[in-house]
Amino acid sequence: MDGAEEARARDAAEEASAFSHPPVAPDATAAYGEHPDQVVDFYAPRSEPAGSAPLVVVLHGGAWRDPYDRAHVSPFADFLARWGFAVASVEYRRGRPEPGAGIPRQGAGPGVEPVRGAEPVAGRWPETFDDVAAALDALPSLVREQLPVADPRRTVLTGHSAGGQLALWAAARHVLPADAPWFLPRPMPLRGVVALAPIADFTAARELDVCSGAPVQLLGGEASFEERLALADPASLLPTGIATTIVQGRSDLVVPAAVAEAYADAAAKEGEVVGVTLLEETGHFPLIDPAADACAVVAEEIAQLAF
Repeated sequence: MDGAEEARARDAAEEASAFSHPPVAPDATAAYGEHPDQVVDFYAPRSEPAGSAPLVVVLHGGAWRDPYDRAHVSPFADFLARWGFAVASVEYRRGRPEPGAGIPRQGAGPGVEPVRGAEPVAGRWPETFDDVAAALDALPSLVREQLPVADPRRTVLTGHSAGGQLALWAAARHVLPADAPWFLPRPMPLRGVVALAPIADFTAARELDVCSGAPVQLLGGEASFEERLALADPASLLPTGIATTIVQGRSDLVVPAAVAEAYADAAAKEGEVVGVTLLEETGHFPLIDPAADACAVVAEEIAQLAF
């Protein structure tokens, strides 16, 4: 077995481990809109906190594609709750299969190739962004009602892969053009962002054909890609002035480390320092796998900002 084969085998084993955990039911679920996907799951800290607990907002990945919903990160959300965090896991509208497409294989995960013709497009423009913005705007009141132990003043955003892009984007809404529908006049009150193998630089991701062209699909195709970069690409929305850390597997085959490095370089050019924690012999999925050491590193990075 050569090096490339070994890397693919390790990636497959890591993915299988991450998706081997059964979904964990939330303690509460609340809607932030009328669409079935406009909901947030809440997980209370598993140990009684001394006072209030920091709030971690989780945005799941899956290349913004419909088969991959928040259920696959529910074990990760529960893991964070066992670390003592209050957790809000956000669902949002994603891309659906083209008319006439088949059905993905049972139990497919973000890195699993669906059957031919079944793969949906990535995201829904502008609904995916509408939902993330609306969810975060609604969270303060939802948290008061559903998870009163949480302290919104100590909020950390985290997200994996496509969800990492959404976390970085949500933290940068005050950098959007003032006429953008999601623009905020001031930064969100965050302790910071911990982005996990994020699709953080769309230009680099396009060059590397990340997730079979998902970033290009998300922005509506090549015809609108350049025009919409300033509205959606985290690397185009800098500096944010918000503490940001990226946790990235150096052996990631799904979203290569070069994408995170491109984002960090773009931030540096704008005078902002982005921390990048590169984990050796680690791929894409251990970051959200409670059985993996990398998941504990993620929790530690969140704790550094939250406590």
